[in-house]
Amino acid sequence: MRLQQFSPPIQPEIVGALQAIGIKTDTDLLLSDDPTNIFRRLPSDVGINLLDFRRAVAEAVALASATPEYGEKILETEEQRQEEIYINDMTLGVPEVDALLGNFSPPRIIELSGESSSGKTGLALQLALRHLSRVDDSSVLWVDSTGDFSPERVSLMLEQMDGAPSSTILERLQVSMVFDIEAVHEVLETLRQSMGARSSYGGSPVTRLIVIDSITPLVGPMLSATSSQGHAIMTTFMRQLRAFADSFSLTIVVINTSTRILHSNPEAVFDITRKPALGPSFTFMTDETLWLSRCSGEEREGDEETNMHVAEVFRSRTTRSKMWARFKITKGLLVGV
Repeated sequence: MRLQQFSPPIQPEIVGALQAIGIKTDTDLLLSDDPTNIFRRLPSDVGINLLDFRRAVAEAVALASATPEYGEKILETEEQRQEEIYINDMTLGVPEVDALLGNFSPPRIIELSGESSSGKTGLALQLALRHLSRVDDSSVLWVDSTGDFSPERVSLMLEQMDGAPSSTILERLQVSMVFDIEAVHEVLETLRQSMGARSSYGGSPVTRLIVIDSITPLVGPMLSATSSQGHAIMTTFMRQLRAFADSFSLTIVVINTSTRILHSNPEAVFDITRKPALGPSFTFMTDETLWLSRCSGEEREGDEETNMHVAEVFRSRTTRSKMWARFKITKGLLVGV
């Protein structure tokens, strides 16, 4: 930074004398030479004594330095955040499904996969809305890569949820529409800077959940059997998500589509011939893979149509794999059987 741009300003006489000998920035003043040697080079007729010069150098050091952060304060803030997070654990409200993963508490990355209409978006949306309704000072970032996000669906789900929803839920559900991986990086970098700049956890809502719906069109077209570039881009992106989740204690849900295989999937409890898209290595870039499927039959309760679904844990770092639970989707909401 140029010396004349400091605020509060350094004495104009000293700044002018320093510029006359080529010292124009804080880097020139503090790093180019010993301050005593710089003082000796000043013109003798400017009337600057050594004490005033040293005071000016001390002011420049203070103004050019980063604001100090004390370890005790950082630890206290982090412990407070962790306490708030674990008091307000993220849950779906379907005990059978929550138990599969030990709830959805951060920090973790969860892959939701399954065929079309298996309930992936519905599960993620219910998780987000339920969290927002229970924690008034939190927000959710929803990254929409398909253009299918429906505000009407959100309103209908809120009407069906128990209790009076908070009037600020829709304000705290932030939706970003992106169609390539570079745009996702920009959205996440903006969020990282805003979260990193927070000095406390009061004031504006804190983002505690990120949903990417879906990750498949963002990285799938780049994957190729003849080039490793696409796989490298996917790996780098997932590592950045991991660092993001760990740094800010976030739950990140990535929704993935499925692909057909010729034989039965060995990771599944039931006999299915589909698996998550994006290749076998992607599975190991997340903490859990939760597979959703829709049962072939439908049950009816009175005049209300109810679809039966199954959630299976293909792989998990925190709970047992090959566990499963049934749930129903009624009027857009996931409920227990």
